[in-house]
Amino acid sequence: MKIINLAQTLLRKNSWFVGAFQAMLILVSLILAWFLKFDFTLPDRQVLLRAACLLVVIRMAMIAIFGLLHGWWRYTGLSDTLDVGKCVLSGSVIFVLLTRYAIKMTNFPGAIYVLEPLLTAGILIGVRIFSRVLAESVRQDLAAARKVLLIGAGVAAQTVVREMLRPGSEYAPIGYVDDDHSKLGLKIEGIPVLGTVDQLPQLVVAHPVDEVLIAVPSASSRHMRRFVEICERTAVKFRTVPDLRDVIAQRVSISDFRDVDVEDLLGRDPVEIDLQSVRGSIRGASVLVTGAAGSIGSEICRQLLEHEPAVLVCVDQNETGMFYLGHELMPRRGNTALRCHVADAGNRKLMERIFYENHPGTIFHAAAYKHVPLMEENVCAAVQNNIFGLMNLLEVASEHECRRFVLISSDKAVNPTSVMGATKRIGELIIAHKPTNGMRCLSVRFGNVLGSNGSVIPVLQQQLRRNEPLTVTHPEVRRFFMTIREAVSLVLQASVIGERGDTLVLDMGEPLLILELVRALIKLSGRNDKEFAILFTGLRPGEKLSEELFYENEELDHTSFPKIKRARGAAQDWQTLLVKLKQLEEALVDNGPLNVRNKIKDIIPEYWATLDSKFSANDETLPIAIGRSVA
Repeated sequence: MKIINLAQTLLRKNSWFVGAFQAMLILVSLILAWFLKFDFTLPDRQVLLRAACLLVVIRMAMIAIFGLLHGWWRYTGLSDTLDVGKCVLSGSVIFVLLTRYAIKMTNFPGAIYVLEPLLTAGILIGVRIFSRVLAESVRQDLAAARKVLLIGAGVAAQTVVREMLRPGSEYAPIGYVDDDHSKLGLKIEGIPVLGTVDQLPQLVVAHPVDEVLIAVPSASSRHMRRFVEICERTAVKFRTVPDLRDVIAQRVSISDFRDVDVEDLLGRDPVEIDLQSVRGSIRGASVLVTGAAGSIGSEICRQLLEHEPAVLVCVDQNETGMFYLGHELMPRRGNTALRCHVADAGNRKLMERIFYENHPGTIFHAAAYKHVPLMEENVCAAVQNNIFGLMNLLEVASEHECRRFVLISSDKAVNPTSVMGATKRIGELIIAHKPTNGMRCLSVRFGNVLGSNGSVIPVLQQQLRRNEPLTVTHPEVRRFFMTIREAVSLVLQASVIGERGDTLVLDMGEPLLILELVRALIKLSGRNDKEFAILFTGLRPGEKLSEELFYENEELDHTSFPKIKRARGAAQDWQTLLVKLKQLEEALVDNGPLNVRNKIKDIIPEYWATLDSKFSANDETLPIAIGRSVA
């Protein structure tokens, strides 16, 4: 085994060794052809020697031209065989022309012109095939390996197959399926293209397949939905290779297979935002992120590290969350000084000390209470944290001459029906109108983030794992969705292109019907949708059937990025707004939640509570099928 591994290492990494070995094989072929011609004798040795020198030089030149000096023979396939054939044929033509017409070796036997190339081609191809067979023979028993059929026969699939063919792999590729009909019947890396993607269900029946791997990392959402639908008909487990962006960023390897998740079925292609312009504003700077242990905050921290800030300050009240965040970020921080603070971002004294020690120039404020029904029961906490915590942080940032302040807002801030949405809207108004000593303040407004902590998708996934009925508030409820990467890319880009007082909004396509997402999750879990009951529970306090992205009176402008729009409402007098904010703050202490809601409505006339709404949890218009399966 050690000798075999040593030989393979020499072949892979030493082109001089590979070249010398092939030159020896060519010389052996010529001598063998001479033996066959002259009945195993060696007459005219001077002619043989002259011809051998010339032939070896010609053939080695052609081997180099055709790229056959590499030693990766364990992956020999049809293309390598064809290259050897073309290399030998072209070398023979040159050799004949030179010996017959240039140096006029008239005494060179004509039969050698035929025998030698046949032997050379056979030996060069043979050693490659033998090397591959030898490599395969030292692999683990394929009976114990998982048989894999790959969707796609492109570069990604070939890379995955090479990984699978390595000794110790737990997988055995048995074939590809691809929609490119020109590939049908070919062998790529020695593995056949068995048919098209539509033929996958029949091929799974005809071959012993344990798993299907979707090896098309650049597939659009439309294509991914098609692949998933076809895989579902096979009743075989299926997974996919990672996203190309994660591979390029070296977060994962192309062979780190993952389960297909709901992000693959977003209903649209993820928005690609070029963050090159962000790098110049972040690199070498001090940046602070509040709510850093949350879903959005932690992803902001990850992406910021890719742009190499001098200091990254992470702030969150969640001690456990901060521990795990620091543990994750420390190995990837590079030359960035990573500082994790367990603190309330609205605590003025604590934040003054953090600002004094770190001098951040850019603030990403993601610390806010976000759960709509819970905040309906904790009105004062929502107002104190989301509004007055923001006010305190803005004042500290302004006093320390920060340059940029980005607030994470929500589509629930538009015509809010919840306290949470209303506090987000008031935050937008504060950002747009509060004097800030030259600091450029702006808001970023987006919809539901797929997979964020406490959002609908993780709750449904937990119910699936427990085999519980899946709960949906209303059969017609729709939401705008975006991936965490899209959300954070928008936040980072906004810090560069946004102007003072802007509210920037990402184009998220059409809102998705939650009921469709539920059914997609059932399919992705490998279950039959008839196995689960879908229970309609009614809209909860603060919720509405569908969200909006803009107010009717907001002016919309395009930015330098087509998928990002700028929204600006009517200008308001800051002193008038400040008086109303002070009245709201007084109501937190002196009055109950009802009076606080009334003060909120004084600031946001569009705010209306859903407690008396026709869309409440007691909605009589809900289908009779509440508590029954609608699958």
